[in-house]
Amino acid sequence: MSDLLITGVTWHDADGTPRTGDVAVREGTVTEVGRVEDTEGLTRHDADGLTLLPGFVDLHTHLRQPGREDAETVVSGSRAAAVGGYTAVLAMANTTPVTDTAEAAEHVQRLGRDCGLVDVVPVGAVTKGLEGAELAELGLMHRSRARVTVFSDDGRCVADPRVMRRALEYLRPFDGVVSQHSQDPSLAGPQACCHEGELSGRLGLPGWPPVAEASIIARDAMLARHTGGRVHVAHVSTAEGLDVVRWAKERGIRMTAEVAPHHLALGTDLLTGYDPVYKVNPPLRPTEDQEALCEGLADGTIDAVATDHAPHARHDKEHAFVDAAFGMLGLETAFSVVHDLLVTTGRMSMADLARVLSTAPAGIARLADHGRPVAPGEPANLVLVDPTAAVTVDRDASHSLSRNTPWHGRTLTGAVHTTILRGAVTAREGEPAPC
Repeated sequence: MSDLLITGVTWHDADGTPRTGDVAVREGTVTEVGRVEDTEGLTRHDADGLTLLPGFVDLHTHLRQPGREDAETVVSGSRAAAVGGYTAVLAMANTTPVTDTAEAAEHVQRLGRDCGLVDVVPVGAVTKGLEGAELAELGLMHRSRARVTVFSDDGRCVADPRVMRRALEYLRPFDGVVSQHSQDPSLAGPQACCHEGELSGRLGLPGWPPVAEASIIARDAMLARHTGGRVHVAHVSTAEGLDVVRWAKERGIRMTAEVAPHHLALGTDLLTGYDPVYKVNPPLRPTEDQEALCEGLADGTIDAVATDHAPHARHDKEHAFVDAAFGMLGLETAFSVVHDLLVTTGRMSMADLARVLSTAPAGIARLADHGRPVAPGEPANLVLVDPTAAVTVDRDASHSLSRNTPWHGRTLTGAVHTTILRGAVTAREGEPAPC
């Protein structure tokens, strides 16, 4: 930790009003904003032209450890996260062994704490072994040192409505939330790998109908209303699914939703070359779905952007499209993608971006020290971004152990400059601090 003086920076008050001046950080806390009189002992960081935001929070990260350290580790994922502007990431439970016990959750948390570049927050499995039949140790995981609040069988839908109901009832007393992989497996089918439509028929790829997503979101909305529990829709990808989320929110149902950058910016046209880098679960969707998702994010129906960072080793990804693993990298590029797509085009402001990348996800995960405004007395979990910088994505420069990025060779406007966790610089200009 060092005491910092960030000079000439732009930030936003809690009401979204932009301000420019200096920001002082002492002992991990923002102490002054605007005009800083006492600068003794502060390390100066010139931030002219940069914007200071609360550090990003990712609700949906696959760190692969334990079990698949050839694709990612907590250390490599933490480096990628810090470079991407993240101060907290939620590590999904589909590891080997599954994070379905208090001991497993504490192990993941300890790996993150030992690295120290980002707060690694374990997500607990909803069911034992992700098998969808018997509830995992939900209460024990929450009462453990890991304090698990978000639970998910991500990669697998909690398809049995009785199991989902029991999970919501069990989690309600401590305000836990189920992050649901909203996909009815009986509608999607075991081989589905492409949006169902004219293109899937032409390419000969098994189709994935939008109703498989919308029907589960609708069912879970009704279960949330019945139980009073909280449901979070992971990676909503269709206009139909978004309509159900909007319907639920209008009725006061405790439902939140996230969208992945790739579902906002990439479409089914990319599949014509059968490149497995574009195989993702749920699949890329047509232009009309992308447009609906952008609108839903801008108007607040979708609460958060989450990366669904899914690293894969080459031997898992380099197959025929049907046989390749699902997933894309996302931590290092999420800010640039969303900024380029929505802020530079005027559809969202930088304050809106802070809401969907930081404030809302921190609130959903109940992370009290993240997503806080830039104001005296607040934790110094922050990110400096350059809204005018042009970034050309190079997969070989990634700090992830994997290389399955869909953004390789693309030039985006907006770059993360410096990430700060509790007053300590964890990444600067594309390089993470030592772990």
